Amino acid sequence: MDGPDPSARALRALVAVSPALDPATEIVVCIPCFRRPQYLRRTLESLAAQRTNRRFAVVMVENDASKSESVPIAAEYLASGKFAGLCVIEPRQGNCHAINAAFETALQMFPAATSLLMIDDDEIASPDWLEQMVRTASATGADIVGGPVFPEFDDERKRGLRRHPAFAPAYDDSGPVPVIYGCGNCLIRRAVFARLGMPAFDLRFNFLGGGDTDFFYRCRRLGLRFHWVNEAVISETVPQSRTSLKWLVMRGLRIGAINYHVQRKATPTLWLRAKLTAKLLTALPLSFVYAVSAILTEPERTIAMHPVTVAIGSALAAFGLEPQPYKASKIVS
Repeated sequence: MDGPDPSARALRALVAVSPALDPATEIVVCIPCFRRPQYLRRTLESLAAQRTNRRFAVVMVENDASKSESVPIAAEYLASGKFAGLCVIEPRQGNCHAINAAFETALQMFPAATSLLMIDDDEIASPDWLEQMVRTASATGADIVGGPVFPEFDDERKRGLRRHPAFAPAYDDSGPVPVIYGCGNCLIRRAVFARLGMPAFDLRFNFLGGGDTDFFYRCRRLGLRFHWVNEAVISETVPQSRTSLKWLVMRGLRIGAINYHVQRKATPTLWLRAKLTAKLLTALPLSFVYAVSAILTEPERTIAMHPVTVAIGSALAAFGLEPQPYKASKIVS
């Protein structure tokens, strides 16, 4: 296994730590943080309220070195004794840098940790979330466990978007699944990182997003096993800015670009890449046909048009054009 970059680790600053920190802890919850301190408080409160007898620690990564608005919240909860853990600052900005820092810090600081979970700093874990995830991993022997993230809209008039592919969970029932797509509600066994090497999340996805999708598809190609727990619910706070037509269109374009890059990594030759590009270009007109038929039965037009934006995003990415929503200058909390 490739180790973490020592120079990268040296850049990170430990800024808060709980009074008691036991390296023998076997369960660690990782939280990448960026400019959402008001939501992070709710995330941490939900972790403090977990109904479990299992001991766990929390690793938070602040990815906004200039303002560090998450650090006071992290320090408050760590000092309170509600749970053990620590907070570090990752000065290199970007989605993959933050998540890699969280996993690398957890693996380094808790050498006995066997289960690493992740939740985002705008999410709230249901009371039995951690217990459900860890129990399922133990009972099934799965390498990776995923669960649903349900949107909670600031604007209740947007509830129709719960069915939009940008917000709807990938599966409806618990059981073995071929792959999961996002890390906002997941458990990853320590051995997985040994198989895939470090850094876990490919930095080519740092500003585009989709490093989690790429990571899980690489796991799938290695034959690792996935399991879905529909009862391990997390809710996500969705501000009005993420329900606008512009945001939904950009989301579709981004998903299309991610799909292209994930598939491109599995096509090592020029011939296979040419076939992939041809496939994506063929899918574009077909997506319009699908959208026209979907509009007849789907009252939410943005859902009907989603396949078109995804197809356009894939085609644009094939020619080097893609959004970069995880650049700090483009993030709207």
